[in-house]
Amino acid sequence: MLSRFEEAQQKWGGSHSVIDAWLTERQELLLQFCKLAGFAPFEQNDHALPDQVQIQSFCQIMMDYLSAGHFEVYDNIVQACKEKGPKSVALANALYPRISETTDVALDFNDKYAEASKDASLGSFDTDLSKLGEVLELRFELEDELIENFYANHTN
Repeated sequence: MLSRFEEAQQKWGGSHSVIDAWLTERQELLLQFCKLAGFAPFEQNDHALPDQVQIQSFCQIMMDYLSAGHFEVYDNIVQACKEKGPKSVALANALYPRISETTDVALDFNDKYAEASKDASLGSFDTDLSKLGEVLELRFELEDELIENFYANHTN
């Protein structure tokens, strides 16, 4: 995920302020994810989550990132696609539902862990975090396709 982020930043950084801000949020999301994932695997009988403040911070950054994508970046890209033509619109229409599916997984994670108490069971935390990581990686790939189309067809 980090190498994909670096490629995206090198490719598109500095070209559009909305995309730049979004990529900066993606970087913070990835850093927070790596901090959470860096914890040792939890035992079933260990009933304490990683630091709740860290989990809340990660979930807040993730929600901010998802919201920026859905309510700022995608709108700009889809509007630009409409101006460009049917192929760009078709790509956006094909990718957006797949991106939305990843949102559901992220929202489920947020709902389950953002407000969890320290006494909450960790039975599925590692599994849920791993699944979230896979989903975020897919989401970044799909988003990068949208951004690539935007820059290939709508800039300069």
